[in-house]
Amino acid sequence: MGSHEGQDDEAPIHVVHVDGFAIAPYPVTREEYARFIDSTGHPPPREWLSPAFDRPDFPVVGVSWDDAAAYCAWRGDARLPTEAEWERAARGGREGERYPWGDRIPAWIPDDGRGPLPSPWPVTLGESNGYGLFGIAANVHEWCADWHAPDYYSTSPASNPSGPPGGARRTSRGGSWRHAVTISRTAARSRLDPSFRYTDYGFRIARRA
Repeated sequence: MGSHEGQDDEAPIHVVHVDGFAIAPYPVTREEYARFIDSTGHPPPREWLSPAFDRPDFPVVGVSWDDAAAYCAWRGDARLPTEAEWERAARGGREGERYPWGDRIPAWIPDDGRGPLPSPWPVTLGESNGYGLFGIAANVHEWCADWHAPDYYSTSPASNPSGPPGGARRTSRGGSWRHAVTISRTAARSRLDPSFRYTDYGFRIARRA
């Protein structure tokens, strides 16, 4: 995990073990999240009615960490991946490379990775990485389970790290359609207050294998 290329919280590079797990090939879509809203009456995401985000095959956006956790609880068979699981999955077996598809931005990324774009893109767009995951590290920031601490990598356990016991912000990974570059390096970390709802934040679900 990690990199010496980015922010201080990506260092040091370190080796961890994660137990077997399953992770969804796509982020949760608007269509899937709509079923959750209809079933539970949970408040809709930010700008739910905006035409920019209303395609059923778009990733759901405008969800907080708390919203994502509530969706997982409703599913019953799902949870958010830890940062370690997310990075393991995103690398797709390509250790030490910048992106899930190698060291260069892949040709299928819209506009060669230049943004901002007018909206997210469909979750099925493009090629999967080595583990069959689509869009990971691009399109939308994906919430992870962990609390964030800038020095966590220096004290992280070598097996199944799950973040510090508490904090002010939850971690997230991946790029954003709203950014100047819509794809993020696999090791890049971000963090946000778990109650905030931004229109470039979504999530992908995981479970035990």
